[in-house]
Amino acid sequence: MPLVSMTAMLRKAMKEQYAVGQFNLNNLEFTQAILQTAQEEQAPVILGLSEPYIPYMGGLNCIAAMVKELIDYYEVTVPVALHLDHGTSFEVCVKAIHAGFTSVMIDASHYGLVDNIALTRKVTESAHALGVSVEAELGRIGGREDDTYIDEAEAMYAVTSECIMLVQSTGIDALAPALGSVHGNYKGTPRLGFERMAEIQKLTQLPLVLHGGSGLRDEDFQQAIARGTAKINVNTDNQAACTSVVRRILTEQPDIYDPRHYLGPAREAVKESVRAKIRLFGCAGKA
Repeated sequence: MPLVSMTAMLRKAMKEQYAVGQFNLNNLEFTQAILQTAQEEQAPVILGLSEPYIPYMGGLNCIAAMVKELIDYYEVTVPVALHLDHGTSFEVCVKAIHAGFTSVMIDASHYGLVDNIALTRKVTESAHALGVSVEAELGRIGGREDDTYIDEAEAMYAVTSECIMLVQSTGIDALAPALGSVHGNYKGTPRLGFERMAEIQKLTQLPLVLHGGSGLRDEDFQQAIARGTAKINVNTDNQAACTSVVRRILTEQPDIYDPRHYLGPAREAVKESVRAKIRLFGCAGKA
């Protein structure tokens, strides 16, 4: 099945009150694990790629080609979107689109509202001309996102009126308002602004996106979904599952050297992590 944009899958999820998981690509094994599990669970899925992983995984064209080949090889029939996560510029978003990505996020949340709107509108116009969906962010989400750290004191809740202005001025397809979630491992307990989440969704009528689900309880995800969150990003939990298995195997069997003997089991751990989230989000069987 060819790659699709995430617009239709998120609209359906919002209407039926479940969420589609965005699972980030870290290497070949992560890509295999996510696609295989989505097919097994008959769940639509979004493959996310953060900018720092572009050079690590061989460039946008290589990544898009790998995803398409794996979809064919594993005979994946569920809807799959390939999404640039936290794109920082117009240029990288356009490069991703031309490489075959079917969705992009332009993260201009570190700019003021006027500049955020201008950049987001520019990306959206180019993306929509080629049938590519666009996600944008308002406010700052705390914690570590790949190679960037945002201190708690710098993290800001999204303002409802600004969310409305951004949506109406740009025509984006999904909105990621910062409402208390945190990227990466987090020692405290994140507190989501559920009331504001519901207000923003009601007034914008857009599928909302939850970034930084680390440390959230299952009930937090359910409450977010009930308030219009239709896309939930997952990476840290999958990375932890993978690394835990690799560390254990190499500790128990220090003489092994064939990567298949530790990356294979690590891939299975990622699959089970992805499977648990797909089911938690209510997305299983929704393809």
